[in-house]
Amino acid sequence: MTASVAPTFDAVLRAAAVGDDTGARLVDRAGRWRPLDPLGWHAKEIPGDTGLLSRTSGSTLDVGCGPGRLTAALAGRGRIALGIDVSRAAVRSTLRRGGPALLSDVFAPLPLEGSWRSVLLADGNIGIGGDPIRLLRRCAGLLTPDGRIIAELDPPGMPFWAGEVRLHTHHGAESPPLRWAYVGVDDIAAVAAAAAMRVHSTWTEANRWFATLTRP
Repeated sequence: MTASVAPTFDAVLRAAAVGDDTGARLVDRAGRWRPLDPLGWHAKEIPGDTGLLSRTSGSTLDVGCGPGRLTAALAGRGRIALGIDVSRAAVRSTLRRGGPALLSDVFAPLPLEGSWRSVLLADGNIGIGGDPIRLLRRCAGLLTPDGRIIAELDPPGMPFWAGEVRLHTHHGAESPPLRWAYVGVDDIAAVAAAAAMRVHSTWTEANRWFATLTRP
């Protein structure tokens, strides 16, 4: 998410923290929508997390950490981890769960730039900013030379899309517009190559799809 959307996203996370399913979804200009899963983000673990976390290595930056499910899981394993998010509610939740967290945009200056071994783009966060190539280039710059980006993707058959969306809830809340993107497993090789990265591997677990990206 971006800072302009943070107040709406904060409200969604606060509601989900007490078990309220707000019906959060991203809606584009044509009225097409994608559901979000803030209740799942608040869980200790959701199916597919095991393989995702097992493929991280060393210090890990969780970009768009939300309420801290993955950051807290890594910290609980004794790993060096940091979650970043533009949502104050997300950062507070991550800290309460025992995961280090920072209120920041991924494109702002960050701690230990060039020293992270892994960067996570889970739960659709490869869409941040609406330009996955720019995002992957930024994440690559945060990594050590042998580091890796682990990204969650759309399943096969889902096309690449980038454009403007708004965050809606069934409570009637609507955010300002933000740029977002969807990248499927069919397109990740081309997107990675344009960002001077390569696909090291892809896998699926619990109906979720992922890719590990490294430098060529």
